[in-house]
Amino acid sequence: MESLGVIVAVDGDIATVGMYNMSNDSTFLWDGNLLNGPKIGAFLTIEQNDIRIISTVISEKVQDQQNTVNSEQFDNRYRKNSINRILMLKTQGVIEKDKFQLTSQYVPMVGNKVVITTKEDVAAIYAVDDIDSTISIGKSIREGQKINLPINEFFASHIGIFGNTGSGKSNTLHKLYLELFKSKYRESIFKKSRFVVIDFNGEYTQEKQFGIENEQKGIFRISTRGKTDKIPITKEYFLDPEFLSLLFSARRATQVPFLKNAIRKYKEIKNEHDFGKLEIGLLESILKSLSKVGLPILEEWISIAQEMGIESEFLDQLQKVSNLNKTGELVKILNENGYMQDIVSQGVITKYGRSKLPGLEQKLQKVYEEKSQLGKLLYFLEFQKIYVTAWAATNAEHINPLFSRIEETLNSLEPLIELVDEKTKVEKEFKCLNIISLVNTNQEIKRLIPMMLSKMLYDIQKKRISEKTSKGEAIDCTCHLIIDEAHNILNAEHIKNGDNWQDYRLSIFEEIIKEGRKFGFYLTLASQRPADISPTIMSQIHNFFIHRLVNDNDLDMLSRTVPSLDKNSYKMLPTLGKGEALVTGSTMKIPMLLKVDKEESIRPKSDDIKLTTLWES
Repeated sequence: MESLGVIVAVDGDIATVGMYNMSNDSTFLWDGNLLNGPKIGAFLTIEQNDIRIISTVISEKVQDQQNTVNSEQFDNRYRKNSINRILMLKTQGVIEKDKFQLTSQYVPMVGNKVVITTKEDVAAIYAVDDIDSTISIGKSIREGQKINLPINEFFASHIGIFGNTGSGKSNTLHKLYLELFKSKYRESIFKKSRFVVIDFNGEYTQEKQFGIENEQKGIFRISTRGKTDKIPITKEYFLDPEFLSLLFSARRATQVPFLKNAIRKYKEIKNEHDFGKLEIGLLESILKSLSKVGLPILEEWISIAQEMGIESEFLDQLQKVSNLNKTGELVKILNENGYMQDIVSQGVITKYGRSKLPGLEQKLQKVYEEKSQLGKLLYFLEFQKIYVTAWAATNAEHINPLFSRIEETLNSLEPLIELVDEKTKVEKEFKCLNIISLVNTNQEIKRLIPMMLSKMLYDIQKKRISEKTSKGEAIDCTCHLIIDEAHNILNAEHIKNGDNWQDYRLSIFEEIIKEGRKFGFYLTLASQRPADISPTIMSQIHNFFIHRLVNDNDLDMLSRTVPSLDKNSYKMLPTLGKGEALVTGSTMKIPMLLKVDKEESIRPKSDDIKLTTLWES
């Protein structure tokens, strides 16, 4: 091939090329193929003996041979024989034995010739070793070359998809997994892997989304404004004292110890019989030591029982006389129900013979059995508060504020989650692909549900794979967590939104992104604001699809956390068109500009509204 120019200077991996006059064309017809000419971003080949060094054009300028900047004679400044074209090339790799590889073994040298990169060499640059295990979601922007993404290296990694609103990131996310599910591995994927999509804007709940019929995937439409689905959460995860302490915003000094002891005792309750026996025993102890605990404690026990829905004439009588503070009447009622007691001079019950409270225990058991798991937890904690405060073991003033938060939180979660006993039930509830739509939830639930779900799924996967690997067995399943609009929950600026969960939530996702790969747990994060995502999380992402970004903070974040993003690719990000993305990361040999194919029939519900069409209808 005829030379376009010659290397005239070399500085590290940057080579300066003096171009021949005939080379100033955007395209060249060579051997029947239309090839890109020497323009910014295009590939050029540096010939060095039998080695072809592949480089990209990063800048160009002209050098005046006849006039200087200070010259007063400008008549011939732009004549052909006055101007030389100078290109700056950045070395990317070499073509050796018809394969492209990254190496520092060969560097440009002054005098090396520069030629157009052939179609075969371009194909080698974009080639993948195992072509049978790839998917394609688009073509290179400049060469129109089909880009194959290796399934193993891509999906067994953490993926980041970033871009401004309208840049095409939702289409890229959807296209990426659509093509995976359409691959020849589809049947095995459904058997061996689970995919969970956290969908904040309700973009992925339509029919045949990701190329899968609705009956083949689980769609959880979570709502705090009306009818809602429930997400199964294991009791093992939910009843973690540390988690509940954060959930209820418990104070470390007084309220956290109460919660830890209460949850430990709650886990010992196996069934409704244990609960009934425990709380009736508490009532008997209150009656026995009424002179010490006082009538308000008795009234509180009765109030909780009635709140549960227990109807009992005996309780009604106790409440009536306790409200009137008529101790003598209380003694009479106890006598009538088979109790013996001694009355001291003050007229307060100090002692009585133990006897089964008529039918009350059975009613307590029945009502408890019918309650939801969150309801059971709430009533147990209320009875437990009586237990720890009645005999002054704990100051009621210290834990009373906690219970308003407990009741409010559990009531808000009651319609949204279902506590289940075993992780096997969780695994049955979730299908291969699961969409968690949070478009109709408030901000608190938007931050809480993804954290709970992510932590639970990670713990289940981690435990299962740890057991396998400890026996010398291979990983037999994977879990892929896909979070669209990830800045909603991975925002490091917790002070701005008053989010008390920030430290705990970020620590969970930082553990997942640091340790998840070894347990077959992978994250895909999509966001329009990468600057709002924790730098620790950003730095652990392996592969990136970067669409158009113009905000300086977002660009600065990427420049600091994406090691494979070179300066010239970085400069191109603000100029990318809709659907165009820079693909870079550990899987890619060099950063590539990709035009992602747009799905016409199956795509996310994220299209821009055409106002003129709306107003004409």
